Parts: sequence; structure tokens; C-alpha cells
Amino acid sequence: MSVQHVLTKLTDAVGAVRVMNRAGLVPFPRVDQGVRSILAVRKYGPFAGPVHANAEAGLDAVAIVDERGPLTYADIEEQSNALVRAWQADGITAGSVMGCMCRNHRGLVLTMLAAAKNGTKLVLMNTGFARPQLVDVAAREQVQAFVYDDEFHQVAEALPDEVLVYRSWADENSSSRVRTLDEAMQGRDRAPLPAPSALGGFVLLTSGTTGTPKGAPRGHTSPLASAQFLDRVPLRRGQTMMMAAPAFHGTGVSQFALALALGQTVVMHRKFDPENTIRLVEKHRCDTLVVVPTMLQRIIDLGPETLAKYDTSSLKIIFAAGSALSPDLCKRTTAAFGTVLHNLYGSTEVAVATVATPADLELAPGTAGRAPVTCHVELYDESSRRITEPDTVGRIFVANGLSFSGYTDGRDKERINGLLSTGDVGHFDRNGLLFVDGRDDDMIVSGGENVYPLEVENLLADREDVLEAAVIGVEDSEFGHRLRAFVVLAPGAAKDAEEMKAHVKANLARYKVPREIIFIEELPRNATGKLLRRVLIEMDVSES
Repeated sequence: MSVQHVLTKLTDAVGAVRVMNRAGLVPFPRVDQGVRSILAVRKYGPFAGPVHANAEAGLDAVAIVDERGPLTYADIEEQSNALVRAWQADGITAGSVMGCMCRNHRGLVLTMLAAAKNGTKLVLMNTGFARPQLVDVAAREQVQAFVYDDEFHQVAEALPDEVLVYRSWADENSSSRVRTLDEAMQGRDRAPLPAPSALGGFVLLTSGTTGTPKGAPRGHTSPLASAQFLDRVPLRRGQTMMMAAPAFHGTGVSQFALALALGQTVVMHRKFDPENTIRLVEKHRCDTLVVVPTMLQRIIDLGPETLAKYDTSSLKIIFAAGSALSPDLCKRTTAAFGTVLHNLYGSTEVAVATVATPADLELAPGTAGRAPVTCHVELYDESSRRITEPDTVGRIFVANGLSFSGYTDGRDKERINGLLSTGDVGHFDRNGLLFVDGRDDDMIVSGGENVYPLEVENLLADREDVLEAAVIGVEDSEFGHRLRAFVVLAPGAAKDAEEMKAHVKANLARYKVPREIIFIEELPRNATGKLLRRVLIEMDVSES
């Protein structure tokens, strides 16, 4: 290991401790509290450990609020202990693999905590899965037990009979004979548990926009890694967080884990509704709102009159991650809520790459920001040579303590000099801000010129008469590919494809002008808001 590498590691560690102290995770001068937290994380891992430490310290605070009401830190600590003992009685032990398909509510939280305490690997399934996807992923990950909400019972029924099943959210008048988590916990000892023989960890799934989702395991990480989220986002001890993003996704689970570590209250609702989300922010005086960009788009699209009905002055942070934020959405969010928007750029595989603060987004709407403490971002060309010049597009690579070590099926993403590929291309401007120009595999070659759809999409979305836009490449005998744009119009806007083409031509190079513009009611997306380009590619537009 080189001297420079050692110095970088030392600098990162010092910076991380400073950030964690500022946020309240390293509570100097109460060293005893810090030691208690560290020991708890070593015992149960970074998700359940802080809950155990907070409960043992007598933290008198509500941990979560869902549609069934509030639960304190002591409640979720004791109930998860009881759930572990119920599972152990059913033969689920350290090393077992469990899947769950749950929306945001206490059942998902207790499953996450109990899996960690039991040393059970937990595969967080996408709530948008159909039966074939669930069966494929469950078989690949060797799932032995499964927790699901009643609304997904028809999907869960496709699993093999030998898989143990539990219901996490029971609908009224349900006739199911499958035990609920509440029933499984009844009469079980709620006292603290010994440490598992091995830590289980999570398996997060990729978006699956191009096929069956891949599994990205998340094992035990250094507590210092949490500083990556806290460095440029002012999350603090004792705040209240509205968790609108799905907690099975990397965005949701990472911020939820941080909130629990900080002794925060997390407000959850099973199904996202834009106006109800803002109503809950007002009701609980939330400091933080965690969303994926499509959720934020729907909230902003409520319009000034609806948003003005609710007092959201408590919001200090709107945390958005999961896909690109358009410059237009950044500007509209600031106009509606003030300078509170924070945009995290990363991926399921690399976790955190960069974070854009409100100041960054004011300077350059749509930027992905800068790398936080302990994160390192570099650009490389197709020959794996590092790019250092500003405004030069390259492939984005990231190094940090949270990146995965490879997919569960043995495959991996490209690595260069210890950095992991995000699969995106982008550039740094002269201020050192990162901009993501698009997915490497989304690039369209038209007439010999390279086009990244995001640039055209952002230009169209910036128009007042457009809510959303997506651009794909369509095979063309003359040019190789031609551009086709799908546009979701604002209410009352006129369908004028030729005027929109002229607008693109006036602002971008001629080869970036879509040959066709198709108007549709909404863009196809998965449960985490990722655009499903393959659906657009396969769409019959002959009658559009």
C-alpha cells in the first residue's frame, strides 16, 4: 500500500468522524454513548445495531409512524426480538435467506430488524414484481422464507410449497390462513438476543429495466461510511423524516437506516399519494422528505394552489435520489419549497457517488454535485485513460466504502484502479460539479453522431407545456438510428410536434432533433420510478 493511499485513507477517516460528530452520530463528549453504539453495530450490524443502542439508552422517542399508529424505539426493539424467536422456532437461523415484498410500514421495518438480529440474509423484492420475476429471483437467491403484504398474495402463491411464508400487512376481511407477523410474535420472549453467529445483510435488487433484476449484496460496512450521506445533507439527531421513497430500494433503506441511527422519527405510508405526502409533512412537522424524482415531479405537479393549502415550512431537506433530476424540476422545486433540495447521485452497486446541495443546484440546476467525504469520482475514456479536462464526457467510476463486491450470480461491473463503474457517462464543469449525461448503453448513434437522450429530454421538459419527455433510438436504414421522443403534455397544452422539433433545432445540434414526437398520457416506469425504455421501444406508435 502506497504512502499516498495511506494518507488518503487517514484523511477520509478524520473527515468522516468530523461529519458524524456534527450530525450527532459521534456524540462528543459523551464517549460512552458512542462506544455503546459501536458495540451494538458490531453485534447486530448497521441497521439493527443503532435501534438496539437507542432502546438500551432509554431513548424516549417514536421511531416509526404508519397507518396503524406510532411505535417507539423500545417497541420495535422488543417486537423484533420476539419475531426472531418465532422464526428460530420455525427453523429460520443465521445463514438462512429470506425474501420480503412489502410496502412502507411496520411489518417491513420489523422484518429488516429481525433478519439482522438473526443473521438472516434479507432479499428486498420490488413491489412491482409479477409472478415470473419473483420466482426467478427467489430461486437464484435461494430464498427459504418469505414475508409479504396481503395485496401481493397472488404473486407470493407462485413460490414453491417448501418456502415458509408470513403475512406482514393483513387486509380487512382476509380469509388467508397464512400467519401474520403479529400472530407469530404472540407469547414470544422480548428480551435482548445474543449476537448471531454471522451477520446476514441485505440483498438489494437492481432496477431490472433491461431484464431480470440482479442481486447486489450489502454486508457489514464501516460505521464511517454513513458520513457520505451526512457530509452534504444536514440530517441531524432528533429530526422527523417523511419516507415517501420505497424502503426496499437503496434510496429508502439507506436514509431509513440513517434516521434510526440518529434517533429520528420516520413517518411512513404504504402507498404514495402526492397530496397525502404533503399533508403528512404538515401533520408531523417533518424536517426531511425522502423521494425518488418521479414522486417529486408528481408533488410539484399538484400546482401552487394545492401546495399552498399545507404548511411545509418545517422542511429543511428534500432528499431525492434514484434517477436523474431535470433542471426544470430542480427550479420548480426551489420555487415551491425554497432552497431545500438535495440530489444524490449513485447506484445500487456503488451506493453514493456525489451529492448536489441547494447551493449547487442554484448555481447549476440539474447537476449531480460533488463527491462527499470518503467518496472519490473519476472519469475514464473508452481506452481506460483518465479524463481530467472540464467539459469532457467520460465514463463515471466511483470508489467508497459502500460499493458492492459483485452480484450474487458471480458477475461484476467494470473496475479501473480500484474504482467501480456506474454505467453512466458524464462530465465535470469548470467549477468541479458533476453532470450525468446519460446511461452508457442508452447512447444513440444517428448519422455517425453520438446522442445521449438526457440532453434532449431535459430541453423538452424545461418547456412550460411539457411535464415529462423520453427519447429513444429507432432503427433507420439511412442514419442507423433516428430519434423518437415521447412527450407528456401539461394540462391544456396543445399537441404541436413541429413546433417542438423547431425548439430542439434552435437549441441543439441538428442531429439531436427527434424525427418523431409521440404524445402519451404517462411514461412507463417501474415501482422505483425508473423509466422503462424497452417498453417505449416496443410500443406500437402507428396510431399515435
